[in-house]
Amino acid sequence: MIIAVTGGTGFVGGHVLDQALATGHQVRALTRRPQPERGGVTWIAGALDDAASLAMLVAGADAVLHIAGVINAPDRAGFAAGNIEGTRAVIAAAHGAGVRRFVQVSSIAAREPGLSDYGWSKAEADQLLMASCLDWTIVRPPAIFGPRDHEMLELFRLAKRRAIPLPPAGGRASLIAVGDLARLLVALPASNALTPQIVEPDDGTPDGWDHRDLARAIGAAMGKRVLPLPLSRALLAAASRVERGLRRGKAKLTADRVRYFCHPDWVSHAPVPPDIWQPSSDTPAALAATAQWYRANGLL
Repeated sequence: MIIAVTGGTGFVGGHVLDQALATGHQVRALTRRPQPERGGVTWIAGALDDAASLAMLVAGADAVLHIAGVINAPDRAGFAAGNIEGTRAVIAAAHGAGVRRFVQVSSIAAREPGLSDYGWSKAEADQLLMASCLDWTIVRPPAIFGPRDHEMLELFRLAKRRAIPLPPAGGRASLIAVGDLARLLVALPASNALTPQIVEPDDGTPDGWDHRDLARAIGAAMGKRVLPLPLSRALLAAASRVERGLRRGKAKLTADRVRYFCHPDWVSHAPVPPDIWQPSSDTPAALAATAQWYRANGLL
């Protein structure tokens, strides 16, 4: 197949490109910056707010795999621009080119749109796709980890110090290794089995992970015995204000993220049918491989 990919230069997108090429597909990938030549990949210079580049991206494609999105922004408008309007533009381009198969990477945060601006923007983007006449599948992953990721890097750095601050006690969350997610995303464009459907893939751990057990697992991946430190919402909010004061627009612990982190249930509830896809990674081993990649790249 020829798959048009947005977000191909990002963490998940990079693994998707690897998997797509290994499976024998051709990829047309959107990029804001020049990229090295790569067999099987046609780089399309442009962005989500550039209709002409999106038209070039989807021209001749058999399916669209929309991965690009904003995961952190200083305000609601930033999330809306990247996640809602960006999705609207990609859907319009697919319509214009007559490409019907459309796979969208959303987030489990979209399940609770009232908790965060991020979750709201992903839910709105999902609604746009569901209202279209395309053959759509929406994939809402939980926390994604693996080599090349920088979002969970700080947890591994904290594990090196033997203590990891956490959201309030009692919360649970699902996880997925990026390689497993990439396998699913590459398999879906060639299948209509999950059309139209929303799925929440994960690592197969029943009822997800207690935050404290996840902290211990990250510690084990680092070869450290870690003390989990559940914090109250008030303490996390105070830490967020301090970080915003120090880092301003570059702050990662935003008020938006505090609201998201403190929700007690981010366990996947809409699994992919096992006859279509199953996770193959052992999470403790995959966490150890992630730690090894961080070390090899001088990040720890």
